[in-house]
Amino acid sequence: MHRELVGLSSMATRPILADLCDRLRTAHGIPVRFESAGGVEVARRVREGAGADLLVLADGAVTALARDGLLVPGTVRPLWVSQVVAAVPDGTPLPALDSVADLRAALVSARSVAYSTGPSGTALLALLDRLGLAAALAGRLVQAPPGVPAGSLLTEGRADLAFQQHSELMDLPGVAVVGPLPGDAAVTSLFSAGVLTSSTAPGRALAALGLLASDEASQLAGARGMTPAEPDGRA
Repeated sequence: MHRELVGLSSMATRPILADLCDRLRTAHGIPVRFESAGGVEVARRVREGAGADLLVLADGAVTALARDGLLVPGTVRPLWVSQVVAAVPDGTPLPALDSVADLRAALVSARSVAYSTGPSGTALLALLDRLGLAAALAGRLVQAPPGVPAGSLLTEGRADLAFQQHSELMDLPGVAVVGPLPGDAAVTSLFSAGVLTSSTAPGRALAALGLLASDEASQLAGARGMTPAEPDGRA
């Protein structure tokens, strides 16, 4: 019996990877388990020599780790594209998000705005700067700790508007997803994967990676709010 493969991933892909690991085990006989944490924490663990076989992270982090020789050459591939969405506490009125003007109005009227760590949080801060709202909202921005959904700040009463990957907010109790950001304010994240050089079973890890990039996996990703990436990384 082969040992269980171990993967490392960010929190954004945890729900879809849980579904896929079940399929890999039951339908394909490949036992895989993913450990999920904040993307920055996962990258740190990889750099410190964490023993694992597979990695799924935001594309920028995967590219940097591959460049530093921590992923097996030729194994990196794009998997899914995820949109950042806005959310509010369940039961409160949903703000309009049909235009960038609507988004500005929702941000300006919010008492407190929650956002996540990692690439989506960085992209949101850049968007606020581009919209000319960075200074106005500086005292109302609350960043969720690494690995903690920004939506949890809604349920705790610490924010009344939150932004994060759709997959991390869609099933969170007490949270209502408003929708993706409109027009050229849209924020998307590409998630990629590869086989870690620390793997002691790189052949089996590569086979599992192929199934993560399959059409079957894409269907499960769609149910979790993601879309399959093209080979060049586009949605």
